[in-house]
Amino acid sequence: MIKRKHARGFSVVLSATALVIAVIMTPAQVFAAPKAFTGAHIFPVAGEPIEDGVFIIDAGKIVAIGPQDKVRVPADAEVIDVSGKVIVPGLVDTHSHIGEVSGGDASDPIQPETRVLDSINVRDAGFKRALAGGITTANLMSGSGHLMSGQTIYVKLREGNDIESIAYVREDGRVDGGLKMANGTNSHREPPFPGTRAKSASLVRQKYIAAREYMLKIEDADGDPEKIPARDLAMEALVEVLRGERIVHHHTHRHDDVLTVLRLRREFGYRVVLHHVSEAHMVADEIAAADVPVSLILVDSPGGKLEAMNLNFDSPKILEAAGVRVAFHTDDWITDSRLFMRMAALGVRSGMSRDTALEALTIEGARMLDLDDRVGTLEFGKDADFAILSGDPFSVYTRVLETWVEGNRRFDLDDPDDRAIAEGGYGVLQPSTVHAFHGYEEGHQ
Repeated sequence: MIKRKHARGFSVVLSATALVIAVIMTPAQVFAAPKAFTGAHIFPVAGEPIEDGVFIIDAGKIVAIGPQDKVRVPADAEVIDVSGKVIVPGLVDTHSHIGEVSGGDASDPIQPETRVLDSINVRDAGFKRALAGGITTANLMSGSGHLMSGQTIYVKLREGNDIESIAYVREDGRVDGGLKMANGTNSHREPPFPGTRAKSASLVRQKYIAAREYMLKIEDADGDPEKIPARDLAMEALVEVLRGERIVHHHTHRHDDVLTVLRLRREFGYRVVLHHVSEAHMVADEIAAADVPVSLILVDSPGGKLEAMNLNFDSPKILEAAGVRVAFHTDDWITDSRLFMRMAALGVRSGMSRDTALEALTIEGARMLDLDDRVGTLEFGKDADFAILSGDPFSVYTRVLETWVEGNRRFDLDDPDDRAIAEGGYGVLQPSTVHAFHGYEEGHQ
């Protein structure tokens, strides 16, 4: 056996046979050996924490996880000693603006036909910052200056040269994502934008009625080209919403705005996730009764907007007690992606249970994106997305040491370039000028 030291002192063991094969074969012919991470405290989220655990990945998937005395390490595995470290599932950010995303423009308050897919810069340093925070999956969306600002996209932070290469894809081959909606004061502007909350709701209601009629015409046509209505990209997106194929991700803050979202959802039957929800503590029972999940943000810095003045750090524990499913999000740049775990720590500090807080960073977010069959927990057969931490997930002293996506290490704190990203200031290594926060794309939080 040949033994070498990892840069952080992790012990790595390779079989001599594997080494010889690697030498004589061309790079294209070399198949990576399974990797076995040993000695860590593992939080699988799908079950109880594992002390002194073994975590094995192969071909981008999780193939085994459990205590050292119950998991057999394959003879050809690369063994990585992570004793004293912590392994958690890759974090899922349900609401992010990295990638210089943009959506609708100033021409109309409702633009469901726009796709952030067509605006994202995959070389934006925001992706690297997210990896430095342990994030492996993110929902990228446009701003909240519209009632409907466009179609979001779910991305896996694997290496990629274009947006399609990092996007989650549905079984039918379409890029996966939801629909961004918003209410409250962000969308109040001069005509054609609404000036009141009542007008905002009426415009949305009118558009969904039109979409329902469009859907019925398609169904009645039954494939007859003479009867099928002319193609309408906006209507197509809303029909996907009405059919439950596209989840609405809804920016909302005040308790009355939250209830308006629930009212519209009840009228049209679409699936919705409430985002931000500063006054969630005031309507927790109503949210629970509607069986609607909440993607929560906790902002502890001064400023912001009047709608968020009643943000309450007790919301996580209140929602948990009411039985509401809760995830956290960054709304990056509102909260820096590198500090995502701190969001859950603040929830724990205010009374949320540790288990629920960790779920809110991982599996609950995955459920809100319909990705829980692939990510969010460390289980056999799921994608090998995980983060190695220096200590307790909710400690202010804990650092993300490494982030892995589909079995590939995408962030390493020991790498000087990665450390610069993890510790640099605003715009660190930003390759281009951020444009997504100008004009009608302002006011994300």
